[in-house]
Amino acid sequence: MSRIKVIILGAAGRDFHNFNCVYRGNETYEVVAFTATQIPDIDGRKYPAELAGDLYPNGIPIEDESNLLEMISKYEPDMCVMSYSDRSYEQVMSLGSIVNAAGCDFCMLGERHTQIKSTKPVISVGAVRTGCGKSQTSRRICEILRAAGKKVVAIRHPMPYGDLVAQRVQRFATYEDLAKHKCTIEEMEEYEPHVMAGGVIYAGVDYEAILREAEKEADIILWDGGNNDTPFYKSDMHIVVADPHRAGHENTYFPSETNVRLADVVIINKVVEAEFENIELVRDNIREINPNAVIIDGASPLTVEGDVDLMGKTVLVVEDGPTLTHGQMAYGAGVVAALRNGAEELVDPRPWAVGKLAETFELYPEIGTLLPAMGYGDQQVADLEKTINAVPCDVVVIGTPIDLNRIVKIEKPTVRVSYELQEIGSPNLNELLARFVD
Repeated sequence: MSRIKVIILGAAGRDFHNFNCVYRGNETYEVVAFTATQIPDIDGRKYPAELAGDLYPNGIPIEDESNLLEMISKYEPDMCVMSYSDRSYEQVMSLGSIVNAAGCDFCMLGERHTQIKSTKPVISVGAVRTGCGKSQTSRRICEILRAAGKKVVAIRHPMPYGDLVAQRVQRFATYEDLAKHKCTIEEMEEYEPHVMAGGVIYAGVDYEAILREAEKEADIILWDGGNNDTPFYKSDMHIVVADPHRAGHENTYFPSETNVRLADVVIINKVVEAEFENIELVRDNIREINPNAVIIDGASPLTVEGDVDLMGKTVLVVEDGPTLTHGQMAYGAGVVAALRNGAEELVDPRPWAVGKLAETFELYPEIGTLLPAMGYGDQQVADLEKTINAVPCDVVVIGTPIDLNRIVKIEKPTVRVSYELQEIGSPNLNELLARFVD
């Protein structure tokens, strides 16, 4: 009996996890290829034999999703498995229609087959979209539990942009670990805050192996999700962050609605800046989708660090890259802080964008008058530095989760904008996490 041929549609994260959980070592199936999208320069590589297992001595090719029809013709798969996140229902079903019209089944794997059980309590943090505030929520949870004497170890959603074999299991506890593992800007934005707070965070490719290592030093495991993906681990409390600036996405994006349905707690973040009608739309949608979920209102108060007065200045705002690109946010904390502090003009960086950053603006023309801090590789980091220094402005406002001054040489005065989660009223996270402390 011939094996069922599969193409896994992915973005260097959930796709590898689904393969490891369901297809690795499974003689019923033959994964003939992965696709790549969202993340630059992932295609053209292979999922290596060392990770793929004995059934794949030559590894598995990774090809650009834009070539999907050619891949279906070349590999003749029986099914394509949707294995990445942050896509509208329209985009997902358009992809499904392409696959079905080409003669293949279109499949999405469920939580039963892709969530790993831990020997320790697990708190998971997810979101409705990229850029809702997962990271600050994770930091707040760690703060509460560590203050109560608990050893919390965070495990971050995969970001394997380099040598996949070397990245199988990664542990970060010091700044030196970030350098040792050759972290990109996107990786440092997620790992560094945990390290700064004195914590330990794991990441990598093989999430069962990662979990077993983390369990050795943890009282509690914190799953720190990526995009709006669902948790890789079976959770004892699933906390989902929603964004009223993108009201309605909680039931129109994949897998946003799945996250809300799984949620024990939903935090409606950024309520101070959002319109009341949008906050209530999100609240009503959550109640309709999951009436049992506890809803917390949250804010993200901004702190501006630096000795430069923004009043009357022309500024270049640099924001988190993924939030602006596939997250589709038109602005972030940097823009809000610049306008609140009296900046006269936000300079449009597009005329000065070079290399990979110019390509980013072509792919995402809706970004507008701010600069995404794209840094998936050395070339993007170099292009980011050139672009920042070429833009004529008085001040650079850094709205990224890490201080870009440590990564690129900025030749202009800078201020940095930071933000932390602040729950409003009751219920709050202290109350809800009490059972983990007890």
